[in-house]
Amino acid sequence: MRRSMLPPLLVVLACTTVIPTSSHAQATSKDAAPKQAGHAVSAPALAPELVSVKASLEKYQDPIAALRDGYLSTVGCIDFPKGAKDGPITYPPGAMGVHFLNMGNVGPTLDPAKPQVLIYEPVNGKLKLAAAEWFMPEQVAGGKAPTIFGQTLSGPMDGHQPIMPKELRHYDLHVWLWKANPKGVFTSTNAAVKCPAGDPYTFAEGTDGHMHH
Repeated sequence: MRRSMLPPLLVVLACTTVIPTSSHAQATSKDAAPKQAGHAVSAPALAPELVSVKASLEKYQDPIAALRDGYLSTVGCIDFPKGAKDGPITYPPGAMGVHFLNMGNVGPTLDPAKPQVLIYEPVNGKLKLAAAEWFMPEQVAGGKAPTIFGQTLSGPMDGHQPIMPKELRHYDLHVWLWKANPKGVFTSTNAAVKCPAGDPYTFAEGTDGHMHH
């Protein structure tokens, strides 16, 4: 994406409710993947740094608190029922949920206390906080993949249509702080997350095994 396109694009995103991200890209957690016991998935085993980050974000269990702090909902619940391939990036079967983006947190550095995205799972008509995502547009990154928590963000990748302009190439990293992920804390999709089947705001991606932009 040309540098001249970024500022107006970010303004458009900040002023809409249908905004990104579904960050996406498989990454392997340094922590052991949580095991499933019976019908439930146990709480994620988090490194001390992530325990601290989780505690600092607890107020966002209430999505209204997120709205008050500048996070705007993308509305759509992103699901990869069959997984997908997007170039070198693999999405295991699972969902991502509903993304809330705060453009005020987008910049050339990543702050553990200020994720650019909060991710919620719709459960019985309510939104439950499941994960946070650190996100950086390619032009802001300056040609180098950013890192946080000892992980390199996946990308750069095109924006994910229809909820994100294709031109918004970016890096991202999902961190499942609240909803245990059987594939690991840093894997982009989570098989334990469910999007409402048949809901008009559920976006089933990669149904043919590939992402389309």
